[in-house]
Amino acid sequence: MLGGLLGLVGLSAVAGLLVTTSVTPVLAMAGIAGNSAVTLFEELPANLDVNAPMEQSTIYATDPNTGENIVLASFYEQNRVPVTYEQLSPTLINAILSSEDKNFYSHGGVNLGATVKAVIDNLRKTSSRGASTITQQFVKNVQIQECEQKADAASDTYSEDLQQCWLDATNAKGADGIERKLQEMRYAIQIEKTSSKNDILLGYLNIANFGGTVYGIEAAAKYYFSASASNLTIAQAATLAGIVQNPNNLRIDRTEGENSAADGYADTLNRRDYVLGRMLADGKITQAEHDEAKASPIEPKITPSVQGCATAGQNAYFCQYAKSIIENDPIFGETRQERSELLRRGGLKIYTTLDLRVQGPAAQAMADNAPGNMDNQYFGAAGVSLNTSNGNIISMTQNTTFSETKTDDQAFTSLVFAGDKTHGNSTGFPVGSTYKIFTLIDWLEKGHSVRETLNGAVQRSLKMNVCGGTQTINTAEIGNFGGNRGYTSNVLNFTAQSLNSGFFAMAAKLDICDINKVADRMGVTYGTGEKVTDSNVPYDVLGPKNISPLAMAAAYATVANGGTYCAPRAIEKVLNADGTEHEIPPISCKEGVLTPEVAATAAFALQGVMASGGTGARANPFDGTPMIGKTGTHNRSGTMMIESSTKVTTAVWAGRWQGEADIFQVPSQKGGLLNEIRYPIAKAAQAAANQLYIGEAFPQPDRNLTRQILTDVPSVVGMTVDEARAALEGAGFSVSVGTPVDGSQATNIVAAQDPSGQAPTGATVTISPSNGQAVTVPEDILGKSKTAAFASLAGVGLNAQFDTSCNPGGSKVSSTDPTPGTATTKGTTVTVVCE
Repeated sequence: MLGGLLGLVGLSAVAGLLVTTSVTPVLAMAGIAGNSAVTLFEELPANLDVNAPMEQSTIYATDPNTGENIVLASFYEQNRVPVTYEQLSPTLINAILSSEDKNFYSHGGVNLGATVKAVIDNLRKTSSRGASTITQQFVKNVQIQECEQKADAASDTYSEDLQQCWLDATNAKGADGIERKLQEMRYAIQIEKTSSKNDILLGYLNIANFGGTVYGIEAAAKYYFSASASNLTIAQAATLAGIVQNPNNLRIDRTEGENSAADGYADTLNRRDYVLGRMLADGKITQAEHDEAKASPIEPKITPSVQGCATAGQNAYFCQYAKSIIENDPIFGETRQERSELLRRGGLKIYTTLDLRVQGPAAQAMADNAPGNMDNQYFGAAGVSLNTSNGNIISMTQNTTFSETKTDDQAFTSLVFAGDKTHGNSTGFPVGSTYKIFTLIDWLEKGHSVRETLNGAVQRSLKMNVCGGTQTINTAEIGNFGGNRGYTSNVLNFTAQSLNSGFFAMAAKLDICDINKVADRMGVTYGTGEKVTDSNVPYDVLGPKNISPLAMAAAYATVANGGTYCAPRAIEKVLNADGTEHEIPPISCKEGVLTPEVAATAAFALQGVMASGGTGARANPFDGTPMIGKTGTHNRSGTMMIESSTKVTTAVWAGRWQGEADIFQVPSQKGGLLNEIRYPIAKAAQAAANQLYIGEAFPQPDRNLTRQILTDVPSVVGMTVDEARAALEGAGFSVSVGTPVDGSQATNIVAAQDPSGQAPTGATVTISPSNGQAVTVPEDILGKSKTAAFASLAGVGLNAQFDTSCNPGGSKVSSTDPTPGTATTKGTTVTVVCE
């Protein structure tokens, strides 16, 4: 047996079959029959499928000023930063070769003599060394990586599975161990035929573990020494070359216990000094360099390898939103597990839509105005800005600090308030009066004019149309801001002042289901993903549904974009680890969601909100950019401000993300009132956007949709004041009772009205009651004699002044002034003319 084994040494340079026949004695020692030994080796697979090693994925924002890619966050299962051969320092290469395989550039992949000796020692249990060349170690690491890639990170047995991966790839005991070693040798021989030495060495250094989750020489250099693999010192290079032999035991990031800072990393120090000795013996360093390096202590400069969106700082919530796209979109894998593994292992480079020029001022305004934890009653705030023409999210901010660690401090959360359940695990918030845009749109689509006048007073019994049926509501229960009882006016004023009772009056002429269908068409869903049309009640007009701020921003952007809806998007490009482009969710814009006429007229109405005196004026930068917008409030516990130029839409929400504690008139820790912080936050973000994305004038509104609407005014003269009021209000007019006018009727009878005929719907009609003091010039006075005419006038209290034409006998009255039938006051003198 011994003679046979010694014969193997002379065969180390012989390829193929010679190597095969030489291993037979070794197999025999393991109990494998000699007549099957050659067959076993020949049947082992020769080609190893070298998959790309697990690489970290990185999310970037691009600085538009410089074109530089700014890292937001990285995600990995193994912290690995692949490098090219040119990025490896000669010192590092020398340390690795001297430590692991000094004959690397001269052997054919297998050091047969050392391998056979190691097998014998392992069988005799006198040593556990592997005697593997760097090529064989590369093979072993590839096999471990392949096994790890198949392990299910979500499994309860994930850690055990990984441990088994390592055991299967490194086991050197018994027949299984011998077969594993033979397969490793066969793979190594084949790889040497198909790959260059430099590529094999680079592959080994990029895939090798250096302790914990640190994989690859570049990540190891950065983690342990805050350096790059291209500029390591001799001592540092020797230390890393030593660690790779037994990574988890020789790692140098422990502070206590064996091989830690407490004992000067004694085990690693011994291994480092061994490497330095091998480098000296191989002529890779001088005696002076050896002595200087050996005299130095191991002094790690740990740069923690942190991952996840928490590293993105003020951009963390946008980062989390972008991450959620990778995790949820089937483009990145059929199952969530596949998508998650791609993110943690696939080495993706994810380039996002975030514009740091807008994000910076927006985040600063959020920090300046919105406290992270106001009062332990779940106060939150979120802002988002998006490009109206393509849906690109250019800014996303939040008042809290991103953290995926559960804590009782409400200033920390991983929920993305601006997103929904799929994108950030938030379920949206009641959006209040910002939902009125959908009533406005439906109003216009039904052909109504924004100049149409309605009775916008609160009504205790208002009939509302709901999906073809009728429900009666008491709008007084909701009321208006500040206790306003409402008034008669037109839709333009209702919009500018956000009059609840006015919008109820509009909705009473529409159908609640149609209003919600408009929202659905404009991309709005519940934050949980359900359709807003699934539930329809009259109070939907005022926005009680839980909707994400981002969805509402996209709806308003549809108006600003001339009726074209663009779904929000956060990712512009994704590259695979090999540099090829990965498919991404495309820009999704749909033309004709609104007609240009409706969009332009809606924008015309919404501009009043942002004008001086409108409810959103405090959020207007007033920088010359035309703006539209809308405010919203829900039950005094949440507020919204949405504003838009033709280029960028900004939405800000501030309120309770759990519960409905009052925020009105509550002083903020940052100054101001909680219910008002939406204004400066939205203003800052929009102002930054306006400087970069130059907004234009909105299109002129449609003439038909801004026409003055005239309707018939009921004639109420002769009715009592109460009857007249009821008749006019029933026709949609307001009523004003004027001062009494001369009339012969009773004092509660309407003697005059203004206007009559036709007037704008909802206009005010002034009715004037009789003062009871009027008389009428007798209509039968014509043709009477002078004497009879005098008696007739005197009989109703009028004086008579006869023209000389009435003096001749037999003359008859031909005319009077005032004329017969004219009402006038008693005592009036009537001039009489005869013929």
